[in-house]
Amino acid sequence: MKIRPLADKVLVQRVEAENKTAGGIVLPDSAKEKPQRGKIVAVGEGKLSDDGSRQKPQVKKGNLVLFTSYAGAEIKIEGKEYLIMSESDIMAVIED
Repeated sequence: MKIRPLADKVLVQRVEAENKTAGGIVLPDSAKEKPQRGKIVAVGEGKLSDDGSRQKPQVKKGNLVLFTSYAGAEIKIEGKEYLIMSESDIMAVIED
């Protein structure tokens, strides 16, 4: 199954949270927070501006991004969990 986000929406797959703290303490699943970063899986065509033109998205497929805590809607596709959110919920692109 393929999903194509519309307008300024993006499809993001969360990156797994760390299992240990910086001090080496192993965290149980109940203590882990949901990660606020993920990989862009699909991108819409861009936001439609008032004059009818499309604004090109600032992110692209494959980008690693940081997003707000309560961004997007959680969906499940073929057993995998994704978030679909507005591009404006993305705070930054992580670059190597």
